[in-house]
Amino acid sequence: MEAPLIYSAGSGETPDENRPRQKEDPLVFTFPDLVAREFLAVIVTFIVLCIWSLAVDAPLKAIADPNWTENPAKAPWYFVGLQEVLVYFDPWIAGVGIPVLIIVGLMAIPYLDPNPKAVGIYTLRERPFSISLFMVGYILWFALILYGQFLRGPNWQFYWPWEDWAVHKEADEKLVNLPFATGLSVTLAYFGAGLVLPGVLARSFYRKLGFVKHVITWTLILLMFSVIIKMAARIFFNIKYILVTPWFSI
Repeated sequence: MEAPLIYSAGSGETPDENRPRQKEDPLVFTFPDLVAREFLAVIVTFIVLCIWSLAVDAPLKAIADPNWTENPAKAPWYFVGLQEVLVYFDPWIAGVGIPVLIIVGLMAIPYLDPNPKAVGIYTLRERPFSISLFMVGYILWFALILYGQFLRGPNWQFYWPWEDWAVHKEADEKLVNLPFATGLSVTLAYFGAGLVLPGVLARSFYRKLGFVKHVITWTLILLMFSVIIKMAARIFFNIKYILVTPWFSI
């Protein structure tokens, strides 16, 4: 059975109000159909948070002592993901560059994707590419939070949930940097292929966007996936930096 299409009041196209609703009718109104489901989801989330807050003690510790630094010293949970990114990038890239790109990218979405298709319709079937792409970044951010919050122990070393933090691990990884020529070639090939191939393989998509929007859109997409690639290179291949320059390293 297919999920119904939910139309918002401002979408410009709504089901005929005078038409009796049939069982197989795929069109439903935002209110009350969608709003009722969202309200139930809010209630369930509220109940879960209340039970969690009652069952788990707040992590209140001793009074701050300037002569003793907590190990590991972690930011609040909503910043732990950003703290985890610091492991893989230079501080100014992780602390300034990536957050700015996230904010700018989200602000640019309405201007880069003015496609009126599926406006007011909340279903993955109508916009699979856009929604899936957004969910990659969304899930990545929460994965970083969970990874940094629960799997990083003393000296910011990786600990499985069943391992004891009282047993400190030493940093045994031997990180390497790619040679400059190799790193530059890999970087240029990645962005070059990422900008050219979508225009060749999906020409209709390229024509709708135009050259400028195509370049901006795919640059933002490639930057998002480059974060994942850089993290994988560090975790699986012990590569600290792909490209090293006097001004920045990535």
